[in-house]
Amino acid sequence: MGQDREQALREVSDAGRRLSAAAVMFHTAVGERLGIGPSDWKTLDLLDRHGPCTAGELVRHSGLAPASVTGVVDRLERHGFVRRTRDEQDRRRVVVTVAPDLPARMAEAFAGLLRGLGEVNARYDTEQLALIAGYLSAAAEAQTAATAELSRGGS
Repeated sequence: MGQDREQALREVSDAGRRLSAAAVMFHTAVGERLGIGPSDWKTLDLLDRHGPCTAGELVRHSGLAPASVTGVVDRLERHGFVRRTRDEQDRRRVVVTVAPDLPARMAEAFAGLLRGLGEVNARYDTEQLALIAGYLSAAAEAQTAATAELSRGGS
């Protein structure tokens, strides 16, 4: 591997670590504002992005163990952030849905971040943004897989 590539990989790794730390701190602050923990908050984010999900679907999306997802959904339901409802097509299935007022509360919490990211995004052309999106998507998939491995007791 060339020296330039090694340096670039170190810079990507460092930037990723800084982004990860900033994201954890931001989402911790959002969770604190709502009175819930970071994994609870991120589960709400998964439901917002994917729509109503079963507990099994939340396990797949999050990489968390089934018992952890059950605990998260129980806490979110106690706080009034989600509801468990029967699936209209298959009454045996229980789906978790976000409370109707949650999107407005999320928008309020994210206003400052979205404003800042809009300014950052304006620095890049469409092709560059597509490249960045591809990298971030692949990195998120790798991290979700690593989360699942840790949740199963792997190393």
